[in-house]
Amino acid sequence: MSGEIRVMGICGTYDLDSANGRMLEILLSECKNQGAETIIWDHGEKPLPLVGENGCWDNPNVKEFQQMAIESDAFVLSSPEYHGTMSGVMKNSLDWLYSKHTSGKVFGLMSTLGGQASNNTLNHMRIAARWIHGWVAPEQVAVPRVKEAFDDNGNLVNEETAERVSALASSVVNNARKLRR
Repeated sequence: MSGEIRVMGICGTYDLDSANGRMLEILLSECKNQGAETIIWDHGEKPLPLVGENGCWDNPNVKEFQQMAIESDAFVLSSPEYHGTMSGVMKNSLDWLYSKHTSGKVFGLMSTLGGQASNNTLNHMRIAARWIHGWVAPEQVAVPRVKEAFDDNGNLVNEETAERVSALASSVVNNARKLRR
């Protein structure tokens, strides 16, 4: 691949107008500020079938999703935490990615929670990303009490969280550049 770094955002919800969609938007904006090209897979517009579902292997959304992954240098995953783990939407998305799509590429991880902070979802996404030979950035972001995390304009109210998002974006872009050489 030639040109600038391309970062692909994958949201763990079907609706990009969600807390996780907003987290991706904020982080990918930071990536753009550092010169990266960014794209987001929209599950609402192009849902992926469940792996193993009848006819799933020939689904055009799957082929497009996998091609988008091949053409990306890095990924940012943002998932809500449901019952101590990533959402089913995120797990299914990761199930459609194989090492031939992601090997040697950087993954940045974010999660949102309704209550107190937890690293469960981040750890589960890390395991899945490593299983498909991705390089997971050491920086990560967990946003607890997500209903209180944004102001009326959609900005993060906690400055420390905003700084962590910025640091994660820098890590994803800088490490993707290093690995691409």
